[in-house]
Amino acid sequence: MLTSVACIALPQMAPFEFGVLCEVFGIDRSAQGGPTFDFHVVAADPGPISTKLGFDVVVHEDLDFADRADLVAVPASIIGSEPDPRVLDVIRRAVDRGAWVLSVCSGAFTLGHAGVLAGRRATTHWMYTDQMAEMFPDTVVDPDVLFVQDGRVVTGAGTAAGIDAALHIVRTELGAAAANIIARRMVVPPQRDGGQSQFIQTPVPECRSDSFATVTAWMLEHLDEDLTVDLLARKALMSPRTFARRFRAETGTTPNAWLNRQRLLRAQQLLEETSLSLEEIARETGFGAAAVMRHHFVKVLQTTPTAYRRLFGVRGESMGEPVRELVGQAAS
Repeated sequence: MLTSVACIALPQMAPFEFGVLCEVFGIDRSAQGGPTFDFHVVAADPGPISTKLGFDVVVHEDLDFADRADLVAVPASIIGSEPDPRVLDVIRRAVDRGAWVLSVCSGAFTLGHAGVLAGRRATTHWMYTDQMAEMFPDTVVDPDVLFVQDGRVVTGAGTAAGIDAALHIVRTELGAAAANIIARRMVVPPQRDGGQSQFIQTPVPECRSDSFATVTAWMLEHLDEDLTVDLLARKALMSPRTFARRFRAETGTTPNAWLNRQRLLRAQQLLEETSLSLEEIARETGFGAAAVMRHHFVKVLQTTPTAYRRLFGVRGESMGEPVRELVGQAAS
C-alpha cells in the first residue's frame, strides 16, 4: 500500500510540476476522509535548489528517505544537463525493489538517463517527445496520452498531466474514493484518469458560457431521462441545429458524447458508494439497461461495471488492490 513518498528536488526544476507532487502527496487530507502520506522532499545536496523561474527551494533532507519510500517522484527540470549520478542510482534502486516511480513532464528524461525506461512505454510533454525518442531509442514514446503506466513506472505528459498521473497512482493503490477526495480538494476533475481510461487524450471540457452552464446543470439533474437534442434545444430556447452547433463550440464535444461521459461518471459514483444492482444503476444514470452501460464502460474505461465495483466499491475488500492487470489489458 502507498504510504510514503519521496519527491526528488532537482536543480533548475519547474515550480509548477514540483508543486503538483507536493499538492497531491504532501497535504494531510484526513479531515475530509482522504489519505495522508509520509511525504519528504529530498535532494542529492540539501540546501537551496534552484528553479527555472529564478527562485530557490530550500531542501533539508538528503536522498536517504528515497531508498525506503513507496513512491519516488521526479519533477520536470532542464533537459540538457546530465542528472546527478546519485539521483539516478536512487531511481534504479527504487525500480529494482518494486517501488513506484513517477515522473512529471520532462522528468521522464531523468528516468531515461537512469535507464529505467529501456524497453518500456513512456511519455513526456508533447514538445519533447521527438527529442526523447531520439535520446532513448529503446523506449517507446507515446506523444498522444496524458500518462503511461508500464509496470510500476509512470510517466506523465506535459505540466498538468502530472496531476492525472499522480491521481492514477493514488487510485490504483488506495481506490477511487481516495483519489476523488484529493481531486475535489484540488478542484480538478478526477475523470481525466477515470480508472482505466488513461488513454483518453483530452478530458470532457466544461461549458464556458452561463447559458450553457445552466443547461448542462439541468442535464446533470435529469440524467435518467431521455435527453434528446430537441428537448435540450427547447430548454436553451434555440433551434436544434443551433443548439448542437453552439454546444460543440462551447464544450468541444456533442451533446450525446457529453451526456454519456456524465452518465459514466455518475455510474462510477454509484458503483463505488451504493449497493444498487447494475440494472438499477443503468436506469438511474440514463443508460436504460445494464448491457448498454457495460458497453460504455468497456469502450471508455476498458473495464466492466462489475470489475469496477469489485476494485473500488465500498463493500469490496479490494479497495486498495493494485489494478496493474487491468492497466496492462488497456495498454495492449
